[in-house]
Amino acid sequence: METRVAVMSILVENSDTAEKLNAILHAYNQYIVGRMGIPYRKRGINIISIALDAPQDVISALAGKIGNLPGISVKTAYSSKIYPE
Repeated sequence: METRVAVMSILVENSDTAEKLNAILHAYNQYIVGRMGIPYRKRGINIISIALDAPQDVISALAGKIGNLPGISVKTAYSSKIYPE
């Protein structure tokens, strides 16, 4: 199976969904290379950046699950290089 490196940017505007978001990320932890979270208290949002190395369908499924949470926006940028697993 081939994998790609990607960076997922997540904006959390509804802190009530943080527990659900963390549960989803935990379920995909085998694909997460690194994670950085920044609480932006002035604006009342949290900014999360996730580095991934996973098959493209897994990355897309993760982004879809996160994007379906209320008050959360997600965008993904993919590396052009594909790696054998």
